[in-house]
Amino acid sequence: MGLSRKRQRELNRLKRQAEDLLSDQREVLEHANRIVREAGHQASSFASDEIAPRVKDAYEDRVRPVLRSGASAAKHGRDRFVDDVVPALSGALASAIAVIESAKNSDVSDKIVKAGRSAKEAGVKAGVKAGVLEAPKSAGPGKYILIGLAVVAVAGVAYAAWQTLRADDSLWIEDEPETDEA
Repeated sequence: MGLSRKRQRELNRLKRQAEDLLSDQREVLEHANRIVREAGHQASSFASDEIAPRVKDAYEDRVRPVLRSGASAAKHGRDRFVDDVVPALSGALASAIAVIESAKNSDVSDKIVKAGRSAKEAGVKAGVKAGVLEAPKSAGPGKYILIGLAVVAVAGVAYAAWQTLRADDSLWIEDEPETDEA
């Protein structure tokens, strides 16, 4: 079954129109690609000419001093640790080792045992239980004051860390108003 001539002409005309439309769409897409490519080049140029210097200036003015102060604070903390804490710990450790070594000496251990027996005998004569120390029955208000101070200190450290790490709107560069330049 064939198509009539009229229908065949209509189909051919529609086919040509569809091909023309497809050709026009390809041209529009090619033109849009060229525009997008050029916009990308312009954006890249704008970023390297305008944005990069501002970011670099903001880094130099705001970020680098913070990094330097953080580095100096870390160096100061390390120096304090090395100069104050390490010698104190090594001294305490050396004292503990010396006490342990001296306790291994038979003369010293004999004297410690003799002193313990003497203290026990003196306590029995005085009516005191020798060798037993009794802790106070209840904790005083000092315990609760120390707990409160610890909570306040932890809250202060957390607040300082939050202030340091939060996003600060003043660090962002504001947009400049557009001017009409011809």
